[in-house]
Amino acid sequence: MKNVLLLGSNLLGALSEADRELIRPHLQQISLPSGHVIYEPGDDVQFAYFPRYEAIAAFLIPMPDGEAIEAAMVGREGAVGGIVSQGRLPAYARCSVTQGGDFLKISSKILADLKDQSRAIDRLFSRYADCLVAQILQSVACNARHSIEQRAARWLSAAISRTAGDHIRMTQAQLGTFLGVGRSYVARVLARFREEGLIETKRGGITILDRAKLAAISCDCTELVVDHFETVLRGVYPQETEPGNGAPAESGK
Repeated sequence: MKNVLLLGSNLLGALSEADRELIRPHLQQISLPSGHVIYEPGDDVQFAYFPRYEAIAAFLIPMPDGEAIEAAMVGREGAVGGIVSQGRLPAYARCSVTQGGDFLKISSKILADLKDQSRAIDRLFSRYADCLVAQILQSVACNARHSIEQRAARWLSAAISRTAGDHIRMTQAQLGTFLGVGRSYVARVLARFREEGLIETKRGGITILDRAKLAAISCDCTELVVDHFETVLRGVYPQETEPGNGAPAESGK
């Protein structure tokens, strides 16, 4: 049962058994609800958080008009907080929970000490940082070049790949915030998706009815990010066939 705590986090599951034993005693299991704000810009980053199973967090950039635009989505393939930096540096973006669920939490100071103790832990999180930067850069390009329909399909496809089923707990207003567009634009896009039999919308959630057709409408940005993850951190990015409530690959290295 000693590996149970680390189940549900693909990133932690990529560590060797020795390094999992090193980090396990310092992890705290918590549950965070959808909408919970982990950090606001300027806050000291005192903890790192690893989403587990279906939990999803996001980095959001607050704008002067009060809206916030998503810069990156993070599920069980990654972490938010003090993963790369040493010490309690201030947060640049807002970090909030998009889909509530289980998280593992660790002190940034302790994590920095562990990275000093284990070159493998330091290297893993540095490689993850490279993947996260690639994801953010691709998001910038996507927002500049692709239509709202393509971006909405990409976001929904990326989110559903991190869940056990076909349902995402999200309102149309929240999706509009993540895409940086008004609710009316999102409503029209989702109405088209409904007419084509791709999705079903209910209060507070969106159910995907046809993943393949939704992926066909989407741009190839997520595929490019997945390819980079596979090159840098093979097996960490969630796959369509990977059950959200199952265990990640905890290969003993």
